[in-house]
Amino acid sequence: MFLLPLYIDPGTGSALFSIIIGVAAAAYFLTRGLFLRLKVILFRKKEIIKTQFKYIIYAEDKRYWSFFEIILDELEKRRIYVQYLTASEDDPIFFSKYNFIKGKHIGHGYKAYSYLNFLSASFVLSTTPHLDVFQWKRSNNVKHYCHIPHMAGGILLYNIFAMDYFDSILVPSDIEISEIRELEQARNLPEKQIITVGNTFFDRYSEKIKQIPKEEPHPFTVLVSPSWGPSALLKTYGEKLLDPLSRTDWRIIIRPHPQSKITEKPVLDNLYERYKDNANIIWDYKYENMYSLAKSDVMISDFSGIIYDYVFLFDKPAIVNIQNLDFRRLDAHDVDFEPYYYKALKKIGTELNSINIENIKEEILNLSQNVEMQSIRQEVKQTMWQYYGESGKRVVDFMINTVEKEYN
Repeated sequence: MFLLPLYIDPGTGSALFSIIIGVAAAAYFLTRGLFLRLKVILFRKKEIIKTQFKYIIYAEDKRYWSFFEIILDELEKRRIYVQYLTASEDDPIFFSKYNFIKGKHIGHGYKAYSYLNFLSASFVLSTTPHLDVFQWKRSNNVKHYCHIPHMAGGILLYNIFAMDYFDSILVPSDIEISEIRELEQARNLPEKQIITVGNTFFDRYSEKIKQIPKEEPHPFTVLVSPSWGPSALLKTYGEKLLDPLSRTDWRIIIRPHPQSKITEKPVLDNLYERYKDNANIIWDYKYENMYSLAKSDVMISDFSGIIYDYVFLFDKPAIVNIQNLDFRRLDAHDVDFEPYYYKALKKIGTELNSINIENIKEEILNLSQNVEMQSIRQEVKQTMWQYYGESGKRVVDFMINTVEKEYN
């Protein structure tokens, strides 16, 4: 009997290895999940009492404090007890002086989801999408899950299935109600509650920016503030954009997306090394972005929601790069229209492309002197940001009314 040598080509070997790893990981998480469920069954009474709050707010990072703060202020004002769950040990909740808001650190990743999946509450509010899609599962002891977007109006630009299994969504403007309804019809989903409440982040920061000191006089400043991913600005253009900017006498502030430091570190490291001797280039990794926005005269970005922060709160011009945005992995792929968020980007700023990037300095100067763009920015702002100054009250009204009317 002859034993023939076993040969597996590299592609097949890689696939088999991935399958083995996937099966092993699935078995691990299944076993871990069964253990946690068994624990809850055996100690159900203790766990329910321990986590029994009518209202729970979950923040997966401390940077989402800016979206929740105005809601927490309103809840505190009404003397309503709320548990604020956070993945950040240094979340601002732990340094606040609330009497009715109770902060709790639940860790990151699987540790956090293990806690979230066995919550007990009447109402859970979060900016985190993909409930019941990935690791975050609905708890049998939670009656209502509500999502509030952390973008100005790009709810269809979430990754696919982001909102499908929430009971309700709180949106900043009516324009998104029709978009979500179209998505529900395309996927044959039951209609969820969709309520227009305004924008909590904009309401909070429209007041805070009044306290930022004026920097007068200051050098003409360009803020480069992209999103992250294969279609994002720095991955698409990188030195093609930054080289001509570095040769100007302007101040250039580069503010990468926080996720870029994790998933695109080699790209950032290469760019930093390339411009480390340029005195006019400043890298900004600070937690707070409003100071860089206030200092700048023009923003260059892509599809990031920070564009709307800049345009709506500071009324300044922007250059956008959206030509490479791939809808195939997004909720927008399942509808047969262009989301308003995407269309509005084309209205409020100049589109960056391989031609005008060669003359980026002239493009910036022309845009900064274009007074007609101001009326367009105001039009888009009024469409995408409704109920100015009312968002905190409207969110809390919905929370209370939902619990009192449906679950009492």
